[in-house]
Amino acid sequence: MSEISQIALWTVIIGLGIGSFSLRFMFTGLIGDRNMPEWLLRHLRYTAVAILPGLVAPLVVWPAGTDGTFDLPRLAAALVALTVGWVSKSVIYAMGAGAVTLYGLLYLLG
Repeated sequence: MSEISQIALWTVIIGLGIGSFSLRFMFTGLIGDRNMPEWLLRHLRYTAVAILPGLVAPLVVWPAGTDGTFDLPRLAAALVALTVGWVSKSVIYAMGAGAVTLYGLLYLLG
């Protein structure tokens, strides 16, 4: 497998940085001082609900810490976090309960 050249690497890094900045600037710089339509605000409320499971699910289903094999502590932590979040309606409580479950089971099970 060949290595990527320094020029190609820095071109990709700078391009991604410009793209990321542009996406954020659209909301904060261009329309940050204007009122957004109600339909857009309603959809933006669900952004975290849509993104967080997409970030967490691969870490539960194929955990890198175990080279992709099933891991009871991670699955239990995800289920506890889901249950606590559903009952309490609090992301902070859900994350805390999931973290305590994960590290508690990792400590107990080795």
